[in-house]
Amino acid sequence: MTPIIGFAGYSGSGKTTLLEKLIPLLKQHGLRIGLIKHSHHTIDPDTPGKDSYRLRHAGCAQTLMATRERHMLYFEYPEPSRDEPTLDECLRQLDHSQLDLVLVEGFREAAIDKIEIHRPSYGKPLLYPHDPHILAFACDAPAPADCPLPVLDLNQPEAIAAFILSRLEQTPAI
Repeated sequence: MTPIIGFAGYSGSGKTTLLEKLIPLLKQHGLRIGLIKHSHHTIDPDTPGKDSYRLRHAGCAQTLMATRERHMLYFEYPEPSRDEPTLDECLRQLDHSQLDLVLVEGFREAAIDKIEIHRPSYGKPLLYPHDPHILAFACDAPAPADCPLPVLDLNQPEAIAAFILSRLEQTPAI
């Protein structure tokens, strides 16, 4: 199984911004990165009027668009009340033979190792006291005095990348 590390935090805490900086840093070390991002919002990255959009909306349950540069796989669920996808379902859709590490944004409740992203100025509660899978605490201010975890500076993505690389070297599966 490909090593997985999640990034857990409340909306607006900076998870996406951090990942945007971390991914190129990890790629510089030769890692092939996969990413799973969970959203509670409806998304449609396709363009209305394009052939792919028209064919997808004609009624297909699954549509795979393939080009020389990328493949995009769409799953359509006719029932809007469908349960949220699970992380395991999403992981099964990745080609793990092409990956060295999977980064996960969201799926805060998943039982995977993760780094908590926290900004005290937002006034949100801490996650690590209630989640044994959080292995580090990334913050833009001093961590709570009783924080038992490694503390990472949210504004130092190089240090967070080094932490992840160190974890990968220590254990083959995070």
